[in-house]
Amino acid sequence: MKSKAKQALVIGSISSFAYLAVYISRNILSALSPQLNNDGIFDEAALGTLSSIFLCAYAIGQLINGIIGDIVKSKYMISIGLLVAGITSIILPVFYQNTFLINVIYGVWGFALAMIYAPLMKLLAENVQQNYAIKCNLCINFASYFGAPLAGVLAISFAWKASFNISGLILAIMAIIVFVVFSYLEMKKVIVFRKPKKENKKSVLSSITLLIKRNIIKFTLVSIITGVIRTTVMFWLPTYLMQHLKFSENYSTTIYTVFSLALSLASFAAIYVYKLMKCNINNTLLVAFFAAAIFFALCMFVNYSLANTILLLFAIISSNCAATMLWSVYCISLDDTGLVSSATGYLDFVSYMSAAIASKLFANALDSIGWSGLILVWIGLMVAGVIVSLPYKKRCEA
Repeated sequence: MKSKAKQALVIGSISSFAYLAVYISRNILSALSPQLNNDGIFDEAALGTLSSIFLCAYAIGQLINGIIGDIVKSKYMISIGLLVAGITSIILPVFYQNTFLINVIYGVWGFALAMIYAPLMKLLAENVQQNYAIKCNLCINFASYFGAPLAGVLAISFAWKASFNISGLILAIMAIIVFVVFSYLEMKKVIVFRKPKKENKKSVLSSITLLIKRNIIKFTLVSIITGVIRTTVMFWLPTYLMQHLKFSENYSTTIYTVFSLALSLASFAAIYVYKLMKCNINNTLLVAFFAAAIFFALCMFVNYSLANTILLLFAIISSNCAATMLWSVYCISLDDTGLVSSATGYLDFVSYMSAAIASKLFANALDSIGWSGLILVWIGLMVAGVIVSLPYKKRCEA
């Protein structure tokens, strides 16, 4: 048991630092946006275009690289993704005056960063005891929340070109570390790459059939619902705080930071609830979505700003508990299929695409339905989550 715990610690630590590097890179453009805008490097339109290109490439990359990740060894996928993303980050400042090349480079950057998560989940699921794999995944998600503030530190401490270069250097160093450490663990038989089962190689249809039997349709809906809440509600949070609750800009920024820190711990709370539910993933989903629906509903009737803010925080945390069940429990539970990477990549793709569509719809609908109408939409999504969580299925081991 001590040996398995030690293996989990090594693999989980390397994975967490690798994913931290990914999220520093993902957030560097956002952190540098004021500086790039003020210096006349990129205007708002150019920054918006780069952001859209990145997210589209990242979402599509999750789908494609997820499938490839079940065929190609995880150490190659992760290290190549980190290295390519690092190179693009380093060369971007050289070509910043060429709009076409910058768009291509940023698209490649997004696609390369999408080579990490799904293969990483496959490696954890197949080489770390499940209860340790879940904890490793929680640490990876926890590390990702620190990407934005660390990107902010880079933006404050260095000029924009140096910030891109340092971000790229961090990725390149992590690529080398991942390849060397995982190769060593592979040589020691600690890491073994498991390909999809032979019967699943006959056709794509057989793989899809296997995943359908393992409730992939249900968790696709969970991915859509939690993706919309996790991404779009947090995106609109500062606006909600200023327009609806009448907080000042400084207070709104502070509250947003507090929310982000609270959400970094929410995944650990989710696993605690999961254990209370006797490791029944369906019961945990049901409790999470039901609690989120109640908290969002209370936001409709509680006008006191501070109380409304606390209720909103609990609503987002509850929804995030459902998301934790998806990424930290369900995906890990597919270790015996050999399709962990494909399933994770697909679910991540669905999550990001649904969030992108929802964000656009919310922006267009806000003027006509107002914040109260938007909260009703969020309540409706949580009710849909409750419905999706029924009926109960057999218990998930953890």
